[in-house]
Amino acid sequence: HDDMSTILLVGGGGYVGSVLAQELLERGYAVRILDRLYFGDQGLTGIRDRVELTIGDMRTVSPAILEDVEAVITVGGISNDPTAEFNPKANYEMNTTASVALARLSRDQGVHRYIYASSCSIYDRGVADESRDVLLDETADVDPPGAYAGSKLAAERELMELASDRFTVAALRKATLFGFSPRMRYDLVVNTFVKDAWSKGTISLHFGGEMWRPLADVRDAARAYIALIRADPKIINGELFNLVYRNFRISELAMRVRAALRELDVPVEILTDYSYRGVRNYRVSGEKLDRRLGITPQVTVEASVHTMVQQIRRANYTDFDNPRYYNIAWMKLLQEAQGVIQVTGSVFDLPRAPKPLREVSS
Repeated sequence: HDDMSTILLVGGGGYVGSVLAQELLERGYAVRILDRLYFGDQGLTGIRDRVELTIGDMRTVSPAILEDVEAVITVGGISNDPTAEFNPKANYEMNTTASVALARLSRDQGVHRYIYASSCSIYDRGVADESRDVLLDETADVDPPGAYAGSKLAAERELMELASDRFTVAALRKATLFGFSPRMRYDLVVNTFVKDAWSKGTISLHFGGEMWRPLADVRDAARAYIALIRADPKIINGELFNLVYRNFRISELAMRVRAALRELDVPVEILTDYSYRGVRNYRVSGEKLDRRLGITPQVTVEASVHTMVQQIRRANYTDFDNPRYYNIAWMKLLQEAQGVIQVTGSVFDLPRAPKPLREVSS
């Protein structure tokens, strides 16, 4: 590729975005990031001076940000169920409306390629249906119940209609991710297991951990995005791709995490709880990505856990109670803070002078 193709990364300071930004830089791309930095700028640790950063909201994008951009990757927006349910309006505005509007703008500004971050939660039916317990691929009939998956599916459908000879569009339906990121999350199942084991010595399995879930490491996700940027447009245009390393039962995942941590001398006990909670259960095939692009996710759960422990120690991300690592907790905290700040317009500064009260003569 032309050595300095500029890639616009929407959400480049996020869990996936910050890992993807590093991988792009390593391959000689110029990286432009648009991010609101809801979670601060930890994600940009070590790359801040090598990327072009615009702090802004994806719902209000100026065409100028697309100047000289070869491809746009949208990994911004609201990125899990609880946060989407907490504010379905913002979720839809970002995950659907803004993502589609940005694609149209990109097309009109002469950008050649647009890659959208979607999710395997689209395959969730919200009910356990034994007869449907098959590996679902990109052609499967989907009807997800949640606000998050619904917003992703709606965006996919609108985006695929924009595909043309001049504009290549593709979406990556990612499995539940795991692994270390400079913008760390401890609200993703494997990462949660590591955090719980580290801080409490135990891993808890709801409903016995019998549910199936597709999983993949965050670095494999980044590599898949790069493959989609480089692929021949004819192979990917208007197409959906599942990114899956493997499907695991949650119980097997816990045992693998425990085994990996024992090698690092972190003792772990697995506790099972059979009380029923809303349980998602689905298995997804990642074969198409391999067949079309030769991309097979490689990072095992064990290898990822080893790297995670090493990096968490190095980055000092052991303040596990910090709400910053949990999307819904942090968003609720920000909203609360907004209410406090609205009173004076600032945290410590003197309140803005109130208008003097005048007596009103009756």
